[in-house]
Amino acid sequence: MSTYVTKPYLPPKEEYLKRVSAIFDRDVLTNQGPEVRDLEERMRSFLGVEHFHYVTNGTVALQIALRALDITEGEIITTPFSYVATTSSILWERCTPVFVDIEPENFTIDPAKIEEAITPRTKAIMPVHVFGYACNVDAIEAVAKKHDLKVIYDAAHAFASRYKGRALSSYGDISTLSFHATKLFHTIEGGACVVRDQDVSDRLELIKRFGHHGDTHYMLGINAKQDEFNAAMGNANMGHLPEIFAERKRLSELYDSLLARKVRRPAPQEGLEYNHAYYPVVFESEKELLAVFDRLKEMDVFPRRYFYPSLNTLPYLKNAASCPASEDIAVRIACLPLFVGLDDDSIYKICGVFK
Repeated sequence: MSTYVTKPYLPPKEEYLKRVSAIFDRDVLTNQGPEVRDLEERMRSFLGVEHFHYVTNGTVALQIALRALDITEGEIITTPFSYVATTSSILWERCTPVFVDIEPENFTIDPAKIEEAITPRTKAIMPVHVFGYACNVDAIEAVAKKHDLKVIYDAAHAFASRYKGRALSSYGDISTLSFHATKLFHTIEGGACVVRDQDVSDRLELIKRFGHHGDTHYMLGINAKQDEFNAAMGNANMGHLPEIFAERKRLSELYDSLLARKVRRPAPQEGLEYNHAYYPVVFESEKELLAVFDRLKEMDVFPRRYFYPSLNTLPYLKNAASCPASEDIAVRIACLPLFVGLDDDSIYKICGVFK
């Protein structure tokens, strides 16, 4: 059987089917039904946040975050080291991504370079908590306040990571989450916005439901609502979060013990309670990465290049600045398989190909 970089966690079938059966009994499939409302309330409690909006996916979450903050043009300072959705959401909302290079230890945006990228057209900063590691939130907040900029964190990897005693997704004006099936917690497809300000939260609630309440239309909106079946999967999975976190931590520590001094890993961060969302490793060269990939493919094991290419090199961008650190890391980094159900023997075999 092939081993891929991730595998969706599935709760016991009877737990999900019990919720599905209740959906059939109620005959309510969408429009903020009981499963969606239950999941949102549980998430507010779990994350310790006041304003949580469950939406269709993490990309739409970024798009409506920009809309809720009334950012419909101008420049958004962001990172080149992320999944393409971070950049796509900016372009889709007709804004211009301005790339700032990453710091070399945890591959998050380098706050020291943000200020020099600010222009009169800058409207916001969109950093990414890469692999669930924390951006320098204090430095970013200081720059944002100094220049009156909004901060939207792409926290797609950061669900359940905590920093300085707070959910990492509670920082910024808005933080967005992804609950895609590849994530450590999923709702099959899904995403969320965590919002700091009440007025912005109210605005986002309208935007995600076509911009109207009842028969009164307030603003331009879109359909970003979630349905009951996806929410039911999330509610079923939430009951298993402790075992999911514990097993991912155990598997990561097994990798650590076998790969010590063989590969480079992100640096530990003081104050971070890590969620073990991924297991990234940095090779000495792209040639070495590809050689290891070839050996693993022979074993029917398929790691993944997260994130390649560096987004500032996307062919449809115009005049994107060079980001040497991101471009260097992007060709040398990959994530090894990590998911509940991955057996120890597979990890021993995977680590055996590393010199």
